[in-house]
Amino acid sequence: MAKKLGITALLLFGVYALAMYFYIFHSGSGDIPAALKGTVADPLVFMSGRELYLSEEYSKIKNFLFFVATPFEWLVYLFILITGLSQAFEGWIPLQKKWAILQSAVYVFLLSLLTFIVFFPLEYFRYVLSKNYGISTQSFNSWMRDNVIDFWVNYGITVVIVTVLYWLINKSKKKWWLNAWLLMIPFSIFLMFIQPVVIDPLYNDFYPLTNKDLEAKILALAEQANIPTEHVYEVNMAEKTNGLNAYVTGIGSNARIVLWDTTLNRLSENEILFIMAHEMGHYVEKHIYFGIAVYLLTLLIGLWLIAKLMPWIIVHFGRILKIKRINAIHSLPLFLLITSFLLFVSSPLSNYISRYQETRADLYALELVADPEAAVSTFQELTKAGLSEVNPPLLVKWFRYSHPTMLERISKVANEIGK
Repeated sequence: MAKKLGITALLLFGVYALAMYFYIFHSGSGDIPAALKGTVADPLVFMSGRELYLSEEYSKIKNFLFFVATPFEWLVYLFILITGLSQAFEGWIPLQKKWAILQSAVYVFLLSLLTFIVFFPLEYFRYVLSKNYGISTQSFNSWMRDNVIDFWVNYGITVVIVTVLYWLINKSKKKWWLNAWLLMIPFSIFLMFIQPVVIDPLYNDFYPLTNKDLEAKILALAEQANIPTEHVYEVNMAEKTNGLNAYVTGIGSNARIVLWDTTLNRLSENEILFIMAHEMGHYVEKHIYFGIAVYLLTLLIGLWLIAKLMPWIIVHFGRILKIKRINAIHSLPLFLLITSFLLFVSSPLSNYISRYQETRADLYALELVADPEAAVSTFQELTKAGLSEVNPPLLVKWFRYSHPTMLERISKVANEIGK
């Protein structure tokens, strides 16, 4: 029965991957509307023929990888369950039940190491792909260092979550999901608070903006927007990427605005000020706190669904999946599989909310700096630097785009110029 389930899952994955391949590479979707051809939103206007070719090619490969990677992750978790590997990992732990955190630490390490090894070829292919298309400038040693840091940071956080999660399941098989959610509220907020000062510096060096004239202008914008801030931070990303970015991170006293040095090196002062105004728009409209509220709501719904789905699956397929009971730690791959599935199917909704917030931030930036020409040129530079699709296919937009498409952003700003 387990073999039959495995073969069926592989066949379904193959059919799905083939369907996504034809959709992404041969559907012909994503063309520029006739009304926008020849305008500043048309990539033929601001991208060279080579940039346009590379953008189309690179985007298609990235999109295809995205759509097959997550279902492949489900297959991996399913394989770990039906082969009995998860049960074996738990059996290899030579510890008594009273040492719950050590049991979790050993089990999570074995599971994390296995998945790291399985997914490493895919991650390495993405790295090489980015290098070949001129996006990444990162050396292999630096890239590998980031992966190792990722492994240990995620491992540490996962051990804490898994230990508490299974302790709660053992305490109450009916209400564990609600208790877990209540504990995740302060834990999530704590992680958001420490991320800018503890986690992010593990990967890159952050320091106050070195261009003091530019910093003064940004702080003047912040004052105009009633944002209490003393510093804008710069991060050294040029040694890793040619991409451009700026963002707001952290909450409370650790909230900060961060600019990549690539952004500072490539964009004009007016373009940088527009980006900063955009990020200030997120702050003014409380998008960070709204995002926390949405995250906590979706977490509550997700935990409730998992609490309903896991027992049902174990009752009907527990023998095949080698899961004896929900409160055994060897059921963790099933928990992760369901979580991954729920995140994937809900991503169109979360992306829609994010795109709305990004549109609001764009509009706020236009009001604050009143420079639509700088906005247009900023979006054009962002497109070229990342070899981004201006108008992706609909499914790609729904599942991948947390920002409006560049076609939408540029055309909306261009309308302001024409007024």
